[in-house]
Amino acid sequence: TGLTIGQRVVTVQQGPLYRVRGSHVTLWCKVSGYQGPAEQNFQWSIYLPSAPEREVQIVSTIDPSFPYAIYTQRVRSRGIFVERMQGDAVLLHITELQDQDAGEYECHTPNTDERYFGSYSAKMNLSVIEDTLSASMAPQALTLTEGDVVELTCEVSKSTTQHTHLSVGWYHLRGAGEHHAEEVLILSKDFTLKPGPSYEQRFLVGDVQLNKVGNTTYKLFLSGVQPSDQGQLYCEAAEWIEDPDKTWKDISRKQTERTSLAVMSQGRDLSVDMSAAESSLSEGDTLQLNCMVEAQKSSSRHFQVTWLLNGMKVARVDPYGVLIWEEEYEERAKPGQLQAFKTSNTIYILTIYEVGLRDNGTYHCSVSEMKTPGDLHGIQTNLSSGIQVNVKPIESHMLLSMSTSTPQVTAGDSLILHCEVQGATSPVSVQWWHLPLQHPNPGVLVATVEQDGSLRLGSTYQDGRAWGSLRLEKVSSGTFTLVIPSTLDDDGGQYRCEATEWSRGQSWTVEGETAVTVNSMGLGLHATLKSRVASVTYRQSFELVCQVSANYTLKEVPASVRWLFQPNLPTGPYHKLVQVFPNGTMAWVSAQSHFKGKAQLTKAETSFRLHIHTTVAAQEGTYQCEVEVWRRNILPLGRPAAATRSNAVGIKVVLPESKLQVDTTNRSVEIASGADTAIECKILFAHNNSQLAVTWYLLPPQADGTPLQIIRADYSSILEYGSEFSSPAQKSRFLSQRVSSNVFWLQILSANLGDQGNYYCVVEEWLWLVDGWYKRGEGTSGRTTLEFKLPDRELQVEKTNHSISAREGEEVTLHCLLQGAHLPGTHLLATWFQVKKSGLDNPLLTLHHDGTIKYPQESLAGRLYLRRPTAGDFSLTLSSVEEGDAGVYYCQVQEWQQQGEEKDWALQASARSGYTQLTTIPSESTVMSRICSSPSLLNFILYLPLVLILLLVLAVFFWYCKCRK
Repeated sequence: TGLTIGQRVVTVQQGPLYRVRGSHVTLWCKVSGYQGPAEQNFQWSIYLPSAPEREVQIVSTIDPSFPYAIYTQRVRSRGIFVERMQGDAVLLHITELQDQDAGEYECHTPNTDERYFGSYSAKMNLSVIEDTLSASMAPQALTLTEGDVVELTCEVSKSTTQHTHLSVGWYHLRGAGEHHAEEVLILSKDFTLKPGPSYEQRFLVGDVQLNKVGNTTYKLFLSGVQPSDQGQLYCEAAEWIEDPDKTWKDISRKQTERTSLAVMSQGRDLSVDMSAAESSLSEGDTLQLNCMVEAQKSSSRHFQVTWLLNGMKVARVDPYGVLIWEEEYEERAKPGQLQAFKTSNTIYILTIYEVGLRDNGTYHCSVSEMKTPGDLHGIQTNLSSGIQVNVKPIESHMLLSMSTSTPQVTAGDSLILHCEVQGATSPVSVQWWHLPLQHPNPGVLVATVEQDGSLRLGSTYQDGRAWGSLRLEKVSSGTFTLVIPSTLDDDGGQYRCEATEWSRGQSWTVEGETAVTVNSMGLGLHATLKSRVASVTYRQSFELVCQVSANYTLKEVPASVRWLFQPNLPTGPYHKLVQVFPNGTMAWVSAQSHFKGKAQLTKAETSFRLHIHTTVAAQEGTYQCEVEVWRRNILPLGRPAAATRSNAVGIKVVLPESKLQVDTTNRSVEIASGADTAIECKILFAHNNSQLAVTWYLLPPQADGTPLQIIRADYSSILEYGSEFSSPAQKSRFLSQRVSSNVFWLQILSANLGDQGNYYCVVEEWLWLVDGWYKRGEGTSGRTTLEFKLPDRELQVEKTNHSISAREGEEVTLHCLLQGAHLPGTHLLATWFQVKKSGLDNPLLTLHHDGTIKYPQESLAGRLYLRRPTAGDFSLTLSSVEEGDAGVYYCQVQEWQQQGEEKDWALQASARSGYTQLTTIPSESTVMSRICSSPSLLNFILYLPLVLILLLVLAVFFWYCKCRK
């Protein structure tokens, strides 16, 4: 509960477990949901009842020094060891359980995951109990006669306090040196009797019994002992306990002493002879074998006869005369090909009709005498001498030759295969196989001609839509012709003809092959698109020719052309315009309606033409043609057999020439700081039916020549601000306005020093041409330089340039000091700027003459402070320095005075401070994270000592060479 995918889980065998002292104990442990190597390590510990909080280490798969001293010797001698079942599962073995091994066991897996997540150990309890099981049987040495009865007694008891079950059984060892004991009869822990395989039949008839007499006494009764019972018999008892996982475990086993048993056989006379009417045969002949039994008083005795071929059983006739065939002969016996019967108690006959090569070999007859007809084991067995039977094969003189009148075809052509059979004296069946080049084995069945002349198609060729209707022509009794009307690309390779002759239950097969090459319809198929012109004037016409070539005659195969168009966009996809099908029908795409009605489509033997008249701008772009061909002789057409796409041809539509003229006069505007102003953009000439789009640009004084986009008003008057002017503060100060049909203004409200620079506009002329707006031309205005009128008097502000550094996350102060006093009755205004990489002076904070502070960038409001310990100190404090704060800063201080009560304020003096260059230093954690996140930088740092050592070695080498000279 609560686990997720990827969470490590350690599972140990469920406890508590009860095991007896001195037994071999195993405990399993496994882990799942881990990361890292497939082979996990395991460590076993125990918490003894005397110190349940103290961990005592036992054994580890990874650390030989892991065991505590009390377990070291047992681990070294493998009295305790870990067996790995697989990479993530092990068994803890305790070969001889001791009393001090009782306690709580913990299985722990060392972490190989990227992070700790899940369980890494599990615990279970093991209790050590006394072994109270006992089993005893008095040893005996018995010598009995075949058919006598054996009775053995076994005493079994236990006094375990836990709930356990007993199983009691007898086992048989045939020889003195035999180690594998076979089961005689077992009373299982579930109180059911289970005989061993050799005693099952005798158990069913009651000759083998096990009875419980009283609480501890178990008796085995073995009636009608046989010679096979000779050997040693013993009793084994096992005590079983049910573990918490509902499985039963034998916790103790005890064997008794052994009783030896010798069985004396009752000797009898028995001889067997076998004869054959004929032992040298040809395929299809009849074989008869006679088995004759000679014995005294044979009529009152019971015999079982078994027929053997090369030592393997064929059939058996039991004393009742019931015939039992071995499985591999049963199918032949059902239609009467094999017969075996008993004519008398001493004569038995086996007959095989239509013998084959499989009946070759040595035949024997085995006779077993049974005490009673229902016995499973004979009291004596005798084997006849062997008869060697030789079956000669029937030879066939059949010959086959295969050929084709179409060794090389193009997909869609007919394939004709000939198969000629000679020398057959019986009916013949023929099979045609295709061995593809890619997968020649085992081959694909094409068709079969049965002995009666009927045709049956292979499963792959039953679909007539793929190959057409296959035809078979039988020219003469031994000549067959197969016709595949329409071949596919994959039909190349070898074709095999197999002819089979049938006679007297035998068959002979001959085969022949021929090679066929099928050329793909795509081989040599090529399309070339041409145009006489690369550009066409608006509302004129142009024509595209799609020339097709192939290695076959195009007019004989169905073909279609699909015209494709890519609008004049660098990464735009190709769109389908129209498709002309083989039957001449056309399918237009509704999305390309500006082509329909303006296009004429024609087809020749090897070319397709697309003629566009009254060209519009939307038809400018790249064109391609795609040609598809189908196999002939197949209807309906279905999927194309091959396709090719032509080269791309670009068509440019030349629009009417633009007459747009923009005033290119350079101007200069001088204003006071804080005042509003407007930059003018004047159009000298434009078409009356066109629409204009205006984009305003600023080239700051310190820029590197790259202008900054301020605002763009498209031909629908939709505004788009540049990235440097997209903040709400900037949007509120820079406005684009169309004053008249040919005059646009850029209004700048509350201009400051950061706004100075060169302004200009770019005007685009857009024209509606039938299907949309198109850019006809553009013009750029002259530049307007915005400057600020400074008062005659200049304030004294420190002009020294500074360079300071600060660590990321720390606080830094940028100084701006007014030197000297300002005039009475005046108020000071101070603005801090940061010079961006674009050259634009970006205002950060403004202290107005009324004492209010405004932040053009609200995101910085919580990090910028004016401490102002004195009236002339406008130093800026920047808290929690970030990497993006690096750059150049300066402040501007202005002196303002109100001209009278409730009158405007006037600028009296102004000054700008020196520049302060701020450099940020990454913190230690930031440096390490950047190094770790950059493999190239991390590798450079790791290999830097090696590089320095190499350079030092080279320097010493060159110095040594120079000294030698």
